[in-house]
Amino acid sequence: MNVYIEQVKAILEEENMIAALSNLSAFIKQEDDGLNWAGFYFVTKTDMVLGPFQGKVACTHIPFTKGVLGSTYRSNNPQRIDNVHAIKDHIACDSASNSELCVPVYHNKQMVLIIDLDSSSFNHFTKEDEEKMLQVATCIEQAILQHSWY
Repeated sequence: MNVYIEQVKAILEEENMIAALSNLSAFIKQEDDGLNWAGFYFVTKTDMVLGPFQGKVACTHIPFTKGVLGSTYRSNNPQRIDNVHAIKDHIACDSASNSELCVPVYHNKQMVLIIDLDSSSFNHFTKEDEEKMLQVATCIEQAILQHSWY
């Protein structure tokens, strides 16, 4: 197991979900100088609601029908977008963001959370970044079970 994932698991040993995800968003952002935003959106019955994050002020509610987060929700798959301005329904919470990576997190086969990363650089996110965030999602899923967060 690599050091990055070991650190993620250590952070997720915290029993309080908000505290754990707050530190995890800080860790993710500090480990990638190219990020201008790193955080989480909680999936609710009606939309996606802002969770712990690091970066500029963000949109609080995102509808399932809009943006990269909405596409992640609708497709049930990660979204790695090289140029968010090419996305017809992109939501510009921060006009400095040019590329985005969103990865779903599940509990009992239902999406409960989305990891959302933004960069001011175009083409910032690689397949390796996506795979790393999929590993982070798996760690969060294990923490959800371990700590009974849902």
